[in-house]
Amino acid sequence: MKKEVSKTNDGVKINFLGEVKKDNIVTMVQNCSTGKCECMSDDTKAKIKDMKVHGEDGDVNLSLEGDVSVDEIHAALAKSKVINK
Repeated sequence: MKKEVSKTNDGVKINFLGEVKKDNIVTMVQNCSTGKCECMSDDTKAKIKDMKVHGEDGDVNLSLEGDVSVDEIHAALAKSKVINK
């Protein structure tokens, strides 16, 4: 799976390409929203105002709204158990 992280006007966008299932990204977002994930620091989680998943299997986009940096998101993705199985 390829992960492309880029800065947007209102946060960060992650584009997951290749061997990716939309359901896995939705699960990752739900885990993050409910505090079940450990991939992000509490400081980073507090900065995120909204998370939206778009696309389909093989090409999924995750938009994070808030004052988060690309580096913070790269670090969180590296720790995610859902997408790094």
